[in-house]
Amino acid sequence: MPTDTDKTNLLGLAQDELEQWFVSVGEKPFRARQLMQWIYQRGVTDFAEMTDLSKGLRAKLEASAAIDLPPVQSEHRSTDGTIKWLFASGNGQSVEAVFIPEGSRGTLCISSQFGCALDCALCATGHQGFNRNLTAAEIIGQVWHAERVLPARDSGESAISNVVFMGMGEPLANYRAVLPALQLLLSDWAFGLSRRRVTVSTSGIVPHIHRLAADCNVSLAVSLHAPNDALRNELVPINKVHPIDELLGACWEYASQHTNRFITFEYVMLKDVNDSLEHADQLVRLLKGRPAKVNLIPFNPFPQTRFERSAAGRINSFQERLRRAKLVTTTRRTRGDDIDAACGQLAGRVNDRIQKRLGDKRFNKAAGRGTGKADRATA
Repeated sequence: MPTDTDKTNLLGLAQDELEQWFVSVGEKPFRARQLMQWIYQRGVTDFAEMTDLSKGLRAKLEASAAIDLPPVQSEHRSTDGTIKWLFASGNGQSVEAVFIPEGSRGTLCISSQFGCALDCALCATGHQGFNRNLTAAEIIGQVWHAERVLPARDSGESAISNVVFMGMGEPLANYRAVLPALQLLLSDWAFGLSRRRVTVSTSGIVPHIHRLAADCNVSLAVSLHAPNDALRNELVPINKVHPIDELLGACWEYASQHTNRFITFEYVMLKDVNDSLEHADQLVRLLKGRPAKVNLIPFNPFPQTRFERSAAGRINSFQERLRRAKLVTTTRRTRGDDIDAACGQLAGRVNDRIQKRLGDKRFNKAAGRGTGKADRATA
């Protein structure tokens, strides 16, 4: 008799993986679709309750499979309606997911790693270091939980209209688990979201941007934060491996895969660091005439940071400069900062395993980019 640890966790398996599993136990592939509907659309995780499956199949599932959800450690609610959940890993670590309601839109921000190895200077997660990647089950389990506990809209539709990979971790450094999670978010047998309503945010792992374009072309957001390589090397160290020109080339190729598709460039506004009108003009030169949208983000402080938020007037002037150049530009409203759920504040608990931070490393660009060594170091 298999123990629980011997059982296959079916949560997080993409449809093709689940079909292969059913075939491996002597069942027809269509059983995968039935199971997906039970798990993701009806929220059922007890095989005994899946009444359109035969008793024999239910017994087989009970004996050899499980649907193991990440345990919820805590829930925090902001005065503005934002909700943050902490999901435990069982070894003292945790990751966070945040739901942000706004009018007819409900955005769920999910995590992909325990910590992050990319060491971005302006992010709380990066300051914690990195322990491991989340599994596909741990990623999609965040969505499953939020879907279950959030009340549906008056129309009967799900409270979650959009899912963004903007929580803890660099999604493209965990490509193997993020891809099946994306496939489940899009599947009509699971969550059924459109590609435009699912966004992957990356600091700029260029080879995986190309892979994502071919495998699952959802909306793409890029954490740019600086308009030149010298400053971006300091703020976003992966830029030393994939500088701005290379990153933007991958972005424009990604956008070309679909008509009317824009790339969103996220730009955290840091006082006296990247918020001058000269910086705005440099950004215009990078993005003007391209399929680009700019999202200005007021910096949200966290312990041990050396940065401060740009003044509101400074942000407004920066935005107006971009708009006068015909760049579509918005300024993100800060949400959930009273529960440390705002952009850049997500931290959870991470047992850091990094011996040397990415920002402290020196790269041989020709060797690193030619062999992929730098990319493997962050994956």
